[in-house]
Formats: sequence, structure tokens, C-alpha cells
Amino acid sequence: MSVDEIKIGGLGASRKRVEDDRFIRGKGNYTDDIVLPGMLHMEILRSPLAHARIKSIDTSKAWNIPGVHLVLTGEMMASRNLAWMPTLSYDTQAVLATDKVRFQGQEVACVIADDPYIAKDACEAIDVEYEPLPAIVNPEQALAPGAPLIRDDKENQPDNVIYNWEVGDKNGTDEAFRNADVVSKLTLHYPRSHPSPIECCGSVADFNRATSKLTVYMTTQAPHIIRAAVAMVAELPEHMIRIISPDIGGGFGNKVPVYPGYVCSILASILLERPVKWIEDKSGNLISTGFARDVYLKGEMALRKDGKILAIRMHTDADHGAFFSDAQPSKFKIGLMHSAFAAYDIPVAHLTARGTYSNKAPGGVAYRCSFRVTEAMFFQERMMQAAASDLGMDQAAFRRMNFVSDDDFPHRTPFGFLTDSGQYAKCLDVGLKAINYEDFRVKQQEARKSGRLLGLGISTMTEPLGAGNSREYDILGIKMFDSAELKVHMTGKAIVRTGARGQGQGHETTWAQIVSHELGIPADDIVVEEGDTDTAPFGMGTYASRSTPVAGAAVAMVSRKIRAKARKLAAHLLEVSEEDVDWELGRFYVRSAPDRGVTIQECAMAAYSNMPDGMEPGLENTAYYDPPNLTWPFAVYIVTVEVDPQTGVWDVLNTVAVDDCGVRINPMIVEGQIMGGLTEAYAMSSMQFITFDAEGNCVGSNYMDYLLPSAWETPGFELHSEVVTPCPHHPIGAKGIGECAAVGGPAAFVNAVIDALSGTGVRNIDMPLLPDRVWEANTYHRDVYGAPPVRTDE
Repeated sequence: MSVDEIKIGGLGASRKRVEDDRFIRGKGNYTDDIVLPGMLHMEILRSPLAHARIKSIDTSKAWNIPGVHLVLTGEMMASRNLAWMPTLSYDTQAVLATDKVRFQGQEVACVIADDPYIAKDACEAIDVEYEPLPAIVNPEQALAPGAPLIRDDKENQPDNVIYNWEVGDKNGTDEAFRNADVVSKLTLHYPRSHPSPIECCGSVADFNRATSKLTVYMTTQAPHIIRAAVAMVAELPEHMIRIISPDIGGGFGNKVPVYPGYVCSILASILLERPVKWIEDKSGNLISTGFARDVYLKGEMALRKDGKILAIRMHTDADHGAFFSDAQPSKFKIGLMHSAFAAYDIPVAHLTARGTYSNKAPGGVAYRCSFRVTEAMFFQERMMQAAASDLGMDQAAFRRMNFVSDDDFPHRTPFGFLTDSGQYAKCLDVGLKAINYEDFRVKQQEARKSGRLLGLGISTMTEPLGAGNSREYDILGIKMFDSAELKVHMTGKAIVRTGARGQGQGHETTWAQIVSHELGIPADDIVVEEGDTDTAPFGMGTYASRSTPVAGAAVAMVSRKIRAKARKLAAHLLEVSEEDVDWELGRFYVRSAPDRGVTIQECAMAAYSNMPDGMEPGLENTAYYDPPNLTWPFAVYIVTVEVDPQTGVWDVLNTVAVDDCGVRINPMIVEGQIMGGLTEAYAMSSMQFITFDAEGNCVGSNYMDYLLPSAWETPGFELHSEVVTPCPHHPIGAKGIGECAAVGGPAAFVNAVIDALSGTGVRNIDMPLLPDRVWEANTYHRDVYGAPPVRTDE
């Protein structure tokens, strides 16, 4: 008989996360847990200034401190051609500063000592003489006539512009705007935000001179890409480099880039021939590692008076910081910003984008986001609310009339993407019913009579996930496919290895469930391994919600390869032709005699003991999956709030989430991902505040200034899973879910507060919607712009 898929932990089972057994017992194995014989410790000296020329660096006092083994400076790195390194966006980034510092917190020198305390004391003993230079903290300053040139190290770099890029139909868009009844305009800033994982970045580099092998334990979401980067930077042969990514205490994109600390620890290990550990502190992580967002929008929407959208025009300015180090596909300078409005049936659109340098830490990491999609969806849904208000239309009705209809798939978006499935209107209807939409509107009007301000915000979005289509997507020329290797032992137990690297998504649980779904092997009999370049097949890593759409698909495909060979073994055991063998979960059987069958476990034993003549022994294989298209999950997020007009404090009354992410592998894990994403969305909209003053000082470099919501502040969430439209090209119909709530959620919270202030003339308050900003907007009936610089002398 076939096995019960739910009972064996297959697709659809809310199986408890197997990795939690070690985490809740304090038995996780993180980079800082790695202790090697003879290990030394490294600390980094960072610049206190945002922009300054380095006149001199005196390291003599540091060298004289007992226990110090090495002091690295930019000059020493330059002598080994390591002062600069390539970024993921074909730019260069200083490893240790040589000519000048370009952001507060930039790495200036490193000390390697017997313990981290000696190393930190020695860093403080280094004397650096700086000549301060004017700081630039936003694109307007970067583009101003006479602005100081930040990247004067680069040839043929006359100004602070990194790129100009455009996509769409300019002529068609211009024509549509000429014929529009109404033109709605909105100007926004999506502020800098930091992924802020619990575990900071770190590495333990161990170069063995006897074998010429370099082993690096590090906090990376993409071990194979790091290996390739190290090979290029350190000029070591790739097969002599082993990158091990142990347990990761959160990543959210922060642990994708190559950071100077990694390079310095590796060079130090090579020079000293001893293991060198570097563990970043919280301030260093917040002030210097990959930021996200920091994008400005000028958006326009051409409308018919009945509410039909005729065209979209968008211009974005992206503040990339001192170095262009975005983690994104090579050909898209502003990531997938042009994924905006994919859920809506819009004839034409045009997007222009410009990137600029500034005196900030380099940004652009995909913080729980598929390459700028978070900004795209936020801009989209803020523009949708503004347009509906300009037309005097109901927010829900305006979205519904412009949705891509169910029978219009596959649908080509105005920017050229191809969406393939969805029931957008149904998702919206589920959300409106759950929030009691009509009743709330009545209560809202009644509350206004007594001076209470209630608001309702809607965000409806579809997000492109699973970048890997090799026709269009690569990073540094490497195509964005992924891989899986599956070995079924003779006893029917199995091991799966993938090129992905989980950092909280539950790979060890869900990859086993996919194998169970394909082969009928109980999930508890399957072990998952990731993160070691010496054992895992090549993969592009885990970010931009690539796990299920790409790596998960590879797991399904390799399982099917195994099943195809097992079918041949079953035919041999059953003494029939392969064409006469059918499959049901967990067993093969003779089509004409269903009672005659063999289990997948029996086939596994036969692969080692009773294979037919000419068949290669064993039951193992590898699959590399190159997705034919992106996947497109859809979601509706609806938030109700109450704003205190006296203080500007706003409270969330209710949050409803309706996510269509295709087939759900593990419903419990999906719900956890949505709740985590909504928490981050709430945080970004309400309190996470990293900005800069006029001198380039980072405001928000500690957790007293950069607020993260605790369980006390986080509102409750009501989740709905009624709508499921399987992805037609994914092996198991999954679309992905890890980012959706963090991508679509912020606009729902902001829209709710703006809705509460309707009638005041307020169209926008830049995130985060701090109480003073909301109070100012409501009191003075004006928009509140939150771009840096901020005043710190008040």
C-alpha cells in the first residue's frame, strides 16, 4: 500500500523544525563557537569621520603591546595588491583605507593578537591623522554643482554618478499622459534600513602552509560565491579553498557580501600561518555592513476619470554609499525595481533610475527582498493609495478594477516581466471580509465625530522570486542556477546536500519533506546538509527568496532522477518490463497486478545488492536547476490603526494577511515566515531609524537609537491561506514566501496612518512614521519629508 504523506512528514505536513532541537538547547554551532589550536584574534580600527584624507597612520604603539602579532594597514595591503577588492556590482571597494576614508566606520587598520581584548586595546593605540573633507549624505548633495568627488580613486569618474538606467516605453508613456484625465503624483523616500541579524558577521581563517589549503569558517549566505571571490582576491587556486558556513544567526541579506574583515583575517592567517578569528561587534555591524533601501521616488500615474490606470512614470535615485556593492543580478543596475505594478493591468510604463555615491557605508543588500523589490512594492502601493484618493475612489475598488484578471495569465507586465498565475481579486475579497471592511468604514466616520482618528491601509502586491533564469540572471557572470545532491543508502535512509544555505528558513526540515513527497521516504529518515563547499554541490546561495523557487526545485528534480532509476530496479525485482511498472507514494507496483509491488527501500537495497546487468550500482544523483521563469506569489495585507492626534502615537488595531504562495511545503513554517516578515514590515514603518547628520555621522548605530520591536510592541497578525494557485512551471507548484510580508507589509501600515489623516491634505509621511512626524503632519496639515541630513544639535 502507498504511504500516508502527512504521516511521513511529506508535502503539506506541519512538521516541527528538526534544526530547533539543537538551537533551543544551546547546541548550535556558530562561527564564534569555532576554536582552533593556536588561534589568534583580530579587531578592526574604524574611521570616526565620514569623509577625510588620511595624512598619516602611526602603528608603533600598537606593535609594542605584548601579545600583538600583526598590525595591518592599507599601505601593507597595497603592497600585496589587496588594498582594494571587487564588489558584486563590478565596482571596487577599499579593504583598508589608503588615500582617504569615505564613510564613518570604514576599516582603516586591523590588529591580530592573542585575544580580542589585547587586539582592541592595540587598535586604540593606533594614531591616525585625518584631514576632514565635506560629507555628502543624499543624492541631491551628490549631484550639486561643485560637490566633492567621493571616488577620486577611480579613473574617468568626473562626478558622483554611478549609473543612469531606464526601462519601458517612454514614447508610449508620454502619449498616455497627454491623454490622461487625471495625473496623480507622489514623492517618497524609502529610508536606509539595516537587516540587524542577531549574530554579527565573522570569520575564522585557517591557512595550512604544509598543504597550501585555506579553510575559512564564516557567516555567509553564499559559500560558493565567497570561495570564488576569495580565489580572485587572494590569488589562491579555488580547489585549495574551503568555505564552511556553520549555523547562521540570521542573515536577511546582510551576510551575502564580501566584507573587508573576511579578507583581512584571511591575509593575516596566510602571513602568520595560524588561525585568525574575527567577530564583529554590534556597532561595527550596524555602522559598516550592508544596508538596504535608501531610494528616492518621483512617481506619476496617468488615469482615466473612471479609475483605469493608463500609464506609470517613475524616477528613482538610489544612494549607494561610498562603494557600489549591491548584491543583485549584473544586468539590472537598480535591481528589479521595474517589477512594480506587475499585479495591475497597465498598458505602458517607463522607469528611469540613477545611482549616486555618498559618504555612507555601502548599501544595496537585498534585505529580505529580491533585489529592490521591497522599494518597488512600497512605491507601487503608496502611489495606488494616492491615486485612489485623487480620484475620490474607494481604495479596494480602485485596486480591484485594475488587477490582472484570472483569465489573463500568462500576463506580460508593462516592464516586460511574465507573470503566470494568480487569483488577485479573490485574495482581496478574503482580506476585506476578514477585516470587516464595510463595517470599519462606518466606524471610522463615527469615530471622527468624537475626534478619534481611525485608518485602514491596503497593500496588494506580487513579487518576483527565485532569480536564476540563466538567460537573464547572473552575478559576476555566474549564472544563478542552484543544485541538489541526493544519496539514498542501501537501508533506505537518505542524505540531501544543496548549494543553498539556510539561516532560519527551515531548510533541514522542508528539503526532507520534498524528498518524502517525491519518493515516499519518511522525512525523519532524511538528513540535510548545506554550507560546506567541499561537500555541497555548487550553488548561488540563499537570498532574494531563492530557496524554494530554485534550490527546492533542484531537490525535487534530483528526487525524480532517483525515482527514475528506482523504477528500473523495481522492474528487475518484479521481473516485468519497466513500462509495466506504476508508482504510488513509497512503492512501485505491476500495473496489471497492483498487489505485486516493491517499496522504495527495497529498491535502495537492490541498488547495492541485486541490480540488473549493465546497471551502475548505487542510488544517488545530482541536479542543477535553471528555472524557466521567476515565480510570482501574491499577497494582500490590510491594517487598521488608531492615531492619537495629541501625540502622533499610532496603534495597530488589526492586521490581516492573505498570501497565495502556491503549494505550501510546511504550513507551520510558512506561517512563521509571514509573521516574521510582518514584524519587520511593522518595524520599518514605525521605528527602525538609521539616518545621518550633515557631517555624515550615523544616527542609529546602536540599539538605543535603532529600535527593533520586541514582543511587547509587535501587533498580532491574522493569517489566511484559502487561496492557492500553484506555479505552473515549478516542479511542486511552490512560489516562495520568505520575503512577501516584509516586501508588501510596510505600505499597508503607512497607508493606514495616512488614511487616518485623510481630509487634512497630508499625502505622505516618510518612514519611519515616528510619533513626532505624525503629530507634525496632522497638526500643520503638511507632508513630512525624512531624508538626511537630520539635525543633531536640538
